[in-house]
Amino acid sequence: MRTLIFIVGGFVLMAACFGAVKLLSNGRADAMRTATIVFAALWFVVAAVNMWVGVAKAGYSVAEELPIFLLIFGLPAVAAVLLKWKVF
Repeated sequence: MRTLIFIVGGFVLMAACFGAVKLLSNGRADAMRTATIVFAALWFVVAAVNMWVGVAKAGYSVAEELPIFLLIFGLPAVAAVLLKWKVF
């Protein structure tokens, strides 16, 4: 359940980044590329902190947490890149 909450949170953060850039970009051509990069960087930090909590606090090993990290980071990040590539 926690994994699903984080993945949904990633999509919400992605929508917030893209929405903020749409409102504030004033027609800059590279604004959506910048939003995608900013989102990916922020989301990487959030996913990495979640992995650290799993290893340091919950007692999981890095090998157990790595697939979850890749899922939590990967789904929203790939969706952001595809959205930027196909739509914007």
